[in-house]
Amino acid sequence: MPFNSLPPSRSELLRLVAPCGLYCGGCLAFTGGAIRNHARALRDLLGPNFSTYAERMAAMNPAFGQYQEFSGLLEFLSQGSCKGCRDGGCLLGDCGVRECAMKRKLDFCGLCPDFPCEEPGLPAGLMARWRKNGEILRDKGPAEYLELMRLRPRYP
Repeated sequence: MPFNSLPPSRSELLRLVAPCGLYCGGCLAFTGGAIRNHARALRDLLGPNFSTYAERMAAMNPAFGQYQEFSGLLEFLSQGSCKGCRDGGCLLGDCGVRECAMKRKLDFCGLCPDFPCEEPGLPAGLMARWRKNGEILRDKGPAEYLELMRLRPRYP
């Protein structure tokens, strides 16, 4: 059963999936991503005064003694400031994928007739993932690819 009962719109696909195939929607830095949204929800559910309760509860469970550190991380995760590379927010400095896709008027590398190309301008650590993601995107199509990405852990 798909994650969403309706197929994603083209604008949703382009917002959530970078031209290289990375799933921006699962990134901890992504403005509209699940990590940011869940972190905000947890922060809001705990409320601004939970640290007082955590101090009292630390006697029952030492994990609550770590609440201040956790709260700092939760606040960081709730900020998400990247809008994705299509909006000029690529975190990979020398990546040439966005520019190439724009020149070729393509939404995704995996849909390019020349995929996989010799040098997409990605860091070495992402090359294998780029190739695999592009092959899945090409074989399954963008909508099914997005659903697959939504179900996978972003940081395996």
